[in-house]
Amino acid sequence: MNMASTGLAGRSSQQAHPRSLSNATERVPDFQRLRLRIYALIFLVDAAMMASSFLTADLIHYGRLVGYGFKTFMVLFPTYAVIGVNGDAWSIASLQRPRHSAASAVRALLLATAIATVFFFTLKVGADFSRLVFGMGCCFSIVLIAAARIATGVAVGRHYKWNFRREVLILHGVETSASTGQVVFDASLEGLDSLPSDPVALDRLARLLHRSERAVVACPPQRREAWSRALAGANVEAEILIPELSALPAIGLRRHGSVPSLLVGCGPLRLRNRALKRLMDLSIASISLVVLAPVLALIAAAIRIDSGGPALFSQVRMGRGNRMFTMLKFRTMRCEAADQDGVRSVGKDDERVTRIGRLLRRTSLDELPQLINVLRGEMSIVGPRPHALGTRAGDRLLWAVDQRYWDRHAIKPGLTGLAQVRGLRGETARESDLTDRVQADLEYMDGWHVGRDLLILARTIGVLIHPNAF
Repeated sequence: MNMASTGLAGRSSQQAHPRSLSNATERVPDFQRLRLRIYALIFLVDAAMMASSFLTADLIHYGRLVGYGFKTFMVLFPTYAVIGVNGDAWSIASLQRPRHSAASAVRALLLATAIATVFFFTLKVGADFSRLVFGMGCCFSIVLIAAARIATGVAVGRHYKWNFRREVLILHGVETSASTGQVVFDASLEGLDSLPSDPVALDRLARLLHRSERAVVACPPQRREAWSRALAGANVEAEILIPELSALPAIGLRRHGSVPSLLVGCGPLRLRNRALKRLMDLSIASISLVVLAPVLALIAAAIRIDSGGPALFSQVRMGRGNRMFTMLKFRTMRCEAADQDGVRSVGKDDERVTRIGRLLRRTSLDELPQLINVLRGEMSIVGPRPHALGTRAGDRLLWAVDQRYWDRHAIKPGLTGLAQVRGLRGETARESDLTDRVQADLEYMDGWHVGRDLLILARTIGVLIHPNAF
């Protein structure tokens, strides 16, 4: 990795200049947090504009503040915010195009006004509100919010050079120009030639894509399938450039500048869903650790008394975006028999398992320390179960059995999951043991919603003790 670091690539007409992973991952800006801060700023500006509009309407009509404007604002603004969040009023497109932001906000406000009109008058609560204040306030709000959105959008856009998300261009034996703001890497220099069969290379790719939301790969035709498999679980919008498609209509395809690209991977959860899932994870994990602290202490003491050695066992697993992490469990095997790579699955009456370990595995209590992984953001309460790197189905490595295996890493691994509540747990003695679990994991990721997580969590109680847990 001796290649010198360069700045972000210039306009699309410029040649792409690769940079090294060690330099490029230093101080990588978190564009998601940046966008959330900007969205919060726009939210506050919108609120200030609408509040000012209705208070001004109050003053114009009554010559003083009588409260009608404030009451109307308290009903209308939450309605507007809900409609705007679920529409396009707070989005990357609205940040990149201030006029689009203003138009989206006006549409949301008009719909909110229609809903508020029904609420005020159809439900016969109009006596508590002034029709004239309502009408003037809505007109003022439309003008002020639209103007403020354009002014704020232009100021923020110029400050951040209209760059609101991190994009990566990966060159693998093919040269192409980079778009404005893209970070460029050379795959061979970064040791990515062995993708997707090498977990270490996948980990390097995950670090290269750290905090990125879009990855574009330029590679020869014979490498496209390998890159497609590697990027399917990378938790980013992933595209492969296919110049041969230039002569074909690009319907259903993406474009990288003037070159068509094939969309091969996409993170399954949008920002709002990730925030909701993370909030649920933090709430459940923190409360569980406090409530179960005495149980955790007793289990740790029992392990030390039964077989000596440490109470915890740590093992490298593959997490979201194919990035490795250290997963924690209560130690259930004798220290000298520990299998760090998981090459040999634990079977029934396995001589390596201790007396306490057998009870812990039967009741799934050995998994409780993973609540710490959840707090650290490496795991989720519900998601595909992570596997040790050396785990096999039959006599083959997991990713060699089912090419969809890497796809399940587009979401955080979980303490429990759809596969587990269906009874698909324990050793993978046959290849079908893996393919059934992969199918369940991909089904879980398709159309995620919080209700499904809560249902899986409730069903987990019924499978804590399972005949395949040994």
